[in-house]
Amino acid sequence: MIRTLLSLTALAFAVGTTAHAQAPAPAAAYPSKPIRLIVPFPPGGGTDILSRLVATKLTESAKWTVVADNKAGAGGTIGIGEAVKAAPTGYDLVMGQKDNLVIGPWLYKNLPWDPTKDLTAVAHVAWTPVVIATSVNSKYKTLADVVAAAKAAPGTITYGSPGNGTSIHLAGDLFEKAAGVKLSHIPYKGSNPALMDALAGNVDLLVSSLPSAMGQIKSGKLRPLAVTSAKRSSSLPDVPTVGESGYKDFDVSTWYGVFAPAGTPAPVVTAINNEVNKLLATPDMKAAIQAQGAEPQALSPAQFGALLNKEYVQWKGIVEASGAKIE
Repeated sequence: MIRTLLSLTALAFAVGTTAHAQAPAPAAAYPSKPIRLIVPFPPGGGTDILSRLVATKLTESAKWTVVADNKAGAGGTIGIGEAVKAAPTGYDLVMGQKDNLVIGPWLYKNLPWDPTKDLTAVAHVAWTPVVIATSVNSKYKTLADVVAAAKAAPGTITYGSPGNGTSIHLAGDLFEKAAGVKLSHIPYKGSNPALMDALAGNVDLLVSSLPSAMGQIKSGKLRPLAVTSAKRSSSLPDVPTVGESGYKDFDVSTWYGVFAPAGTPAPVVTAINNEVNKLLATPDMKAAIQAQGAEPQALSPAQFGALLNKEYVQWKGIVEASGAKIE
């Protein structure tokens, strides 16, 4: 019996020691090693630009080591899937946005994860309108010019987007419905290829997130015709909204924010949220985000989670009405 008791005591000690070793580090010790921020899209697009900005600024301001890691594919769902499978310790985060979290699940029917159950909303970073633009050499000077030409020759005007079923594509589809016109959608594999073809005149219009197009707008190579948000962008104050162009109540924007695997300890989530929100309040970060055409916006984890849940339900109907399919 004594030998049995000694064996059980030793086993209990071993189990307790192992459990302690595998437990997440307490918030006070977080972070004790580099943090990976998964970027679910290729380099050069709006998500990549903002992700690298957050990683760089957090490294500078909080003295954390945050490394952006591109894991692109399948409309951003591959990178999200990798984050979902990661250990919930706060060392594997992902920059999520409307395309992969709100729209992607309604396009990719067999995704093995649910964004409302398998992820924790950590920190909202920014929102941005979609921009409808054209090459500076284009004959289209205003959105009214585009609508008039589309009504005269339905289906002949082309617009490029980052891909089928993205929020950008759906913004274009919603504009077609609002204006009562028929355009021809050309889906690309990411923002950059669509942008390059628009600059070359291979497509008549570009429908893009503002961060993805901002560099070429600033350089004078791309002419913005309208933004899709309810109010004008502070980055492009002279560019009218779609609503101001004659389509009342038109309002489509996208958002970006940091997520962690479900089960990440609340103190760790709070620590990250606090640092990101402090960063968003600094003049340097505000200016850097606005320079990319986005608008910084701090939210609590609860507020950000509520936004995700609301739009997840709302955009199911928009996706179904668009008829968008993954080819």
